[in-house]
Amino acid sequence: MKKILFIMAMLPLLGACQTGTQANGGISEAPLPENPSMNVTIREFIPFKKDARISPNIKAECIINEQLSNFIRTYGSENNIAVNRVDSINTAGEGHVLSVEIVDAVSRGNPFLGHRKFTEVSGTLYENGKEVASFTAARFSGGGAFGGFKGSCSVLGRTVKALGKDIAFWLEDPIDGQHLGDSV
Repeated sequence: MKKILFIMAMLPLLGACQTGTQANGGISEAPLPENPSMNVTIREFIPFKKDARISPNIKAECIINEQLSNFIRTYGSENNIAVNRVDSINTAGEGHVLSVEIVDAVSRGNPFLGHRKFTEVSGTLYENGKEVASFTAARFSGGGAFGGFKGSCSVLGRTVKALGKDIAFWLEDPIDGQHLGDSV
């Protein structure tokens, strides 16, 4: 009987062990709006800044770079902005191109002691090869409701979901030098 109770008590914790490797970052790709107010091109996988000191575990186990791209597209569609995801971008090309990179990502804590996750990004919007505006953005998360039942990658996914929403709203009225989310 004690074994059965122990197993039943541990089942919710098994969900906390997920690594966040669901296809498309756990979200489906949003359809593009029919008559968008703007068309923007971004990378399908948002790159990590080259000299950023991001834990190799985050890069290997989590898919925040794909999730961020998905969330920018999803929230962009909700704001009537068509966000096209491609393998590589050309900031000198025609149209609107948004260059985004993950500047920092921190995964501290755990489901048992509490999550302390953080992601910071920066981005520049180009129009026909000319810089229009830039931003920095950051988000923190402790896991939200039932955070103790979520894995580290899942909680980092919450940070990029909020960042995707922040960036999509910024695209509606891109102001140069703006700090989004929890950024200071």
